Amino acid sequence: MPVLYLIPTPIAEEALHTIPPYTQEIARRLDVFLVERAKTARHFIKSLGPVKPLPEIRVEEIVSASGEQREEAVQAFRAALQAGQDVGLLSEAGCPGVADPGAEIVALAHRLGVRVVPLVGPSSLLLALMASGLNGQRFAFHGYLSPKRPELARDLRRLENLARQHDQTQLFIETPYRSQMVLDTAREALQPDTCFGVAQDLTGAAEMIRSLPIRDWPPTTLAKAPAVFLVGRIFNSPTLRSEKG
Repeated sequence: MPVLYLIPTPIAEEALHTIPPYTQEIARRLDVFLVERAKTARHFIKSLGPVKPLPEIRVEEIVSASGEQREEAVQAFRAALQAGQDVGLLSEAGCPGVADPGAEIVALAHRLGVRVVPLVGPSSLLLALMASGLNGQRFAFHGYLSPKRPELARDLRRLENLARQHDQTQLFIETPYRSQMVLDTAREALQPDTCFGVAQDLTGAAEMIRSLPIRDWPPTTLAKAPAVFLVGRIFNSPTLRSEKG
């Protein structure tokens, strides 16, 4: 029976080592891939040393430039299944189906009775949460917030309220060139004791992870690099209070 493999890709440049050998081995032998962006997918597939020459491997983008699912990808998926071929689903970076358009293909696989196999690899959201010191038992991801500063401030206060009301860490992402604006807006919009985390270039050479109450954030210039941002409540146990004192 054909299998749909969910194949994570590196989230930083020159980070193929973050993809486990057995994940690479499965991807190396596949003939059909459904992907977010064909150019970066081919670069990743080439780096694996695929069994077949790259021109013989079918790579279909899942969504169009306008964000709509491409029928060509669905047809390629169905054709591969009918031919008894396994299919790989690739994200642009990180794990397919997480902050990624691949979930619709996975849902289709379930409706068709196809076995879905998620493979191990890096997830920027989980890495950022792990390294934040914030609540990893309850958390929510919000994708992108408003790109405009007044609306962003409103969105940040909304996440702050959710974090306080539910003791739930709030995560979001932003385009690299707006990272500094996000930090500057958070300084102005959030309460002094609200914890704000930034995780940039995870697994990369310029990795930076910092998570502090807003009042304790030093003057900082963020790089124009991919980032995950976190809003939450700091732990307030007697042990931590004594450490701070």
